[in-house]
Amino acid sequence: MSNIKVLYEDNHSIAVFKPAGILSQEDKTGDQSLFDQVKIYLKEKYHKPGNVFLGLVHRLDRPVCGIMLFAKTSKGASRLSEQFRNHQVEKTYQAIVIGKPAQNKGVLINKLGKDEKLHKAKEYADGQEAKLFYEIVKSNDKYSLLKIKIEGGKFHQIRSQLSIAGMPILGDLKYKAKEPMPDKNIALCATNMSFRMPTGEEVINLSVDIPKEWVEYVK
Repeated sequence: MSNIKVLYEDNHSIAVFKPAGILSQEDKTGDQSLFDQVKIYLKEKYHKPGNVFLGLVHRLDRPVCGIMLFAKTSKGASRLSEQFRNHQVEKTYQAIVIGKPAQNKGVLINKLGKDEKLHKAKEYADGQEAKLFYEIVKSNDKYSLLKIKIEGGKFHQIRSQLSIAGMPILGDLKYKAKEPMPDKNIALCATNMSFRMPTGEEVINLSVDIPKEWVEYVK
């Protein structure tokens, strides 16, 4: 059976841990994605013949790790997608950045362009406003571990806003970090997620720890 780490499962949804370096869904590289792995897991676990339904309701960038939620039925896909559209799913991230914010907690507000080229370089007046709320968890003279929530959900929002603020994520060469991490991924993890079950009102709260390799950077 596929060796994915299942964090939660019910009749309509399944949440798993996405390792850094694994695609959320297939792209032009043809590399196996987490989406493919979860389909294999469901097919084997439930001995399903033929194709297995799986709905992709959100994504994480390839070099990012953390909690990913999928739908197991069309009803689940519709209702979970609605929660994401209506910003009813609460997500918290943790990241190690280079440097230290001036304040222990704060908010970054930027106008971000609609695509990668626009928001890699700087703020653009014709972009849409994005907010990033951060709090320092730990820091030393070189790195800081931040807890992060966002409003907006723009393309690469966390990566670009921290870079604009002069605090690029460790290993994120695309957004002005100077050196790669040993595994070529970046120090950004989706550590917490809260959502409502697709059927019923029960709220599911999930959490994972940051990768143990990160601890060395913020001792």
